[in-house]
Amino acid sequence: MADRAAVETRILNVVRPIVITVLVVVTVFPFLYMLLLSIRPIEELLQNPGQLWIAPSEWTVRTYREVLTSADSGGQGFLKFLANSAIVSVAATALTLLVSIPGAYAVSRMRFVGRRQVHFLFLAVYLFPSILLAIPLFVLFTRLGLRGSLGGLTLVYIAQTVPVSIYMLRNYLSTIPESLEEAAAIDGYSRLQTLRKVILPLAAPAVMANALYVFMIAWNEFLFALLFLVEDRADWTVSLGLAQLSGGIEVSKTVLMAGSVVLTLPIVIIFFAAERLLTEGLTAGADKG
Repeated sequence: MADRAAVETRILNVVRPIVITVLVVVTVFPFLYMLLLSIRPIEELLQNPGQLWIAPSEWTVRTYREVLTSADSGGQGFLKFLANSAIVSVAATALTLLVSIPGAYAVSRMRFVGRRQVHFLFLAVYLFPSILLAIPLFVLFTRLGLRGSLGGLTLVYIAQTVPVSIYMLRNYLSTIPESLEEAAAIDGYSRLQTLRKVILPLAAPAVMANALYVFMIAWNEFLFALLFLVEDRADWTVSLGLAQLSGGIEVSKTVLMAGSVVLTLPIVIIFFAAERLLTEGLTAGADKG
């Protein structure tokens, strides 16, 4: 048995780096190739489309200047689109957490009729495809005068993400011992003080995960952005701008790749930043527990 375990260990030591390398290449290569295409001159790309690497001396940022320059100056106006997406995504994330954190706490701690079933009802909205909800939301927001505004689109994203955020946070809050809240109550803490000073520090990893989830949905969403903002280009989000590039015959593929990098890079940066914050949140929760 000892010999068998030693053989399996040696095999795993050989296979593990191979598997990790393959997974890294499969994951990273598409983004790197997209980045490479975005900095290649269109003339070089047409002459040798299969070339995977070019010398740094041949790199160009002309495509990024075209993508980020305003439409009035002959560019694609992505800088404005990025600002619109940032406003919608940050607002949707903040307001979703503002609603879902106390909602999840109420579902996980308070006793009321139907408590065991109510958190499943939050997920019922996901039984319906987005296209089915698009028409009634379009009509409702048109009558309310919110169609064509970033505020109306933010409300749609909040309605989409609050149910699943409550469900996810509820599962995490249920793992926090109620004895901590009882001790806080003895110290004179109210419900809100307990939530803010005791529960939230311990739930920091779950809160950060939910924030990242909501932000990514709001940043990448296309269908509702198209329905609500298509009439006014000044209010477009970056996903709408990228769709315009992909559908334009006169737009070169290098410019399209530059727009794709501009859309993807903020999410990549935020993901790695959130990963660090998630680790810190776990450590802080362990110290307080």
